[in-house]
Amino acid sequence: MTFEVPTIDISPYLAPSATAATDPDCARVAAEIDRACREVGFFQVVGHGVDDALVEGLKDALDEFFGLELETKKQYRREPGANRGYAPPKSESLANSLGVTPANLMNDFYEAYTIGSETSWYDDVDLPETSYAPNNWPDAAPRFQRATLLYFAAARSLSRVLLRACTEALGLPISYFDGLVDHSIDAMKMNNYALPEGEVELAGELMGMGAHTDFGILTVLWADRVAGLQVLGDDGTGEETWHDVMPGEGAFLINLGDAMARWTNDRWKSTLHRVNPPLVDGRIIRRRSAAFFFDGNHDALITPLPGTVADGETGYPPITIADNIAAKVAGLKTGLASGDKPAGAEREAARFLAAADAG
Repeated sequence: MTFEVPTIDISPYLAPSATAATDPDCARVAAEIDRACREVGFFQVVGHGVDDALVEGLKDALDEFFGLELETKKQYRREPGANRGYAPPKSESLANSLGVTPANLMNDFYEAYTIGSETSWYDDVDLPETSYAPNNWPDAAPRFQRATLLYFAAARSLSRVLLRACTEALGLPISYFDGLVDHSIDAMKMNNYALPEGEVELAGELMGMGAHTDFGILTVLWADRVAGLQVLGDDGTGEETWHDVMPGEGAFLINLGDAMARWTNDRWKSTLHRVNPPLVDGRIIRRRSAAFFFDGNHDALITPLPGTVADGETGYPPITIADNIAAKVAGLKTGLASGDKPAGAEREAARFLAAADAG
């Protein structure tokens, strides 16, 4: 089997009332998603309905903020315990979120800015600020807040369309997840691969972004069409290796997170991926991305979905969305002590370690 990230036209699901039971085009989309999630854990979508102008506004916002002087950007540095604000280059190591300690600890050279849902967005629900922290908007970049929130809203809407399709792809009633995502922890991490453009000689195992899985239900990724993203997958012989992946023109890359893998007992894959330094002919090329994380309610319990645990199998132990995220966020900043690893982390870490020799 040749490795491929399939492209899926999801336009049939843009109609709010469309379902696989009544629309054969939706049934086709659901089947394509099921196959992609079983075999790859990644797919890209077209026919998504997101306005190009919102993407252009996002790009302008990234340029406005990341173009500031480093000392200015550090004024908006993320506070400990809050996943909001600026993270300078080399301040994180995403591979550590798996509960392992690679040799290139704290060597991810990207810089990032994270925004997300706040307690104030859900007036009728009592929510912990640890999961729904206030945003830290940079007044030094006056157009940043509006442009990123407009794009955030579009990515959020797309994620809900995708969840409807995924729910039917799993053979579940279309409203199955409604009570698990109605006050979802949604976050968007905007990344800039921060070494300056030009010739560079890399020493050691410098990574753009270390190998990791995402934490929640699914991720909607916009990225410049520049080399760097790699996905771990079958090389056609049963062995796993790293494959270069780039979004198609006007497409978004979608990948599953750990919550969905745990819910499906790994029937669907939360696939390891990484970003290598974006090099072309020995030169660093500028690369930007924005990953919208659709994570689910902080108190949603992740337990095996109906029909996902066969006789004799053992499912992942129960864990809440917030507990799983908290453990992994702590790991990417400082490394995880064995007692802090989320339940079931050994299964995730084992795949990372098995991939260490994949190249």
